[in-house]
Amino acid sequence: MQPMKQERSLGELFSELAGETSTLVRQEVALAKAELTQKAAYVGRNVGLLVVGGAVVFAAFLALMAAAVIGLSNAMPSWAAALVVGVVVGIVGGALVFKAAYALKETDVTPRQTVETLKEDAQWVKEKMQ
Repeated sequence: MQPMKQERSLGELFSELAGETSTLVRQEVALAKAELTQKAAYVGRNVGLLVVGGAVVFAAFLALMAAAVIGLSNAMPSWAAALVVGVVVGIVGGALVFKAAYALKETDVTPRQTVETLKEDAQWVKEKMQ
């Protein structure tokens, strides 16, 4: 005696598809969350560098301005000494801020892996529906 081939009803097939799709969506959300957390940490680190760089520039500005003005005021007027020191320290600080801002601007926060798997999932659903 041959075993009977069991065929599933259309309702069972749609129920199974709905369950698998629900699982897939939950997994995609978890993947997107993990990917965005990783990118947020990178952005946070660069924001931290931006803040620290700004604080260092400010501290350097104050210390060097005072020391240089005092030292250079023997060779030139005090206002000229303050100007020279201010320009030099401003260039260094500007370079730090520019570097951090550029790194933040170049950061791609798109969850690329999630986008790719969503495309694959869409293809999978199309194949299941056929």
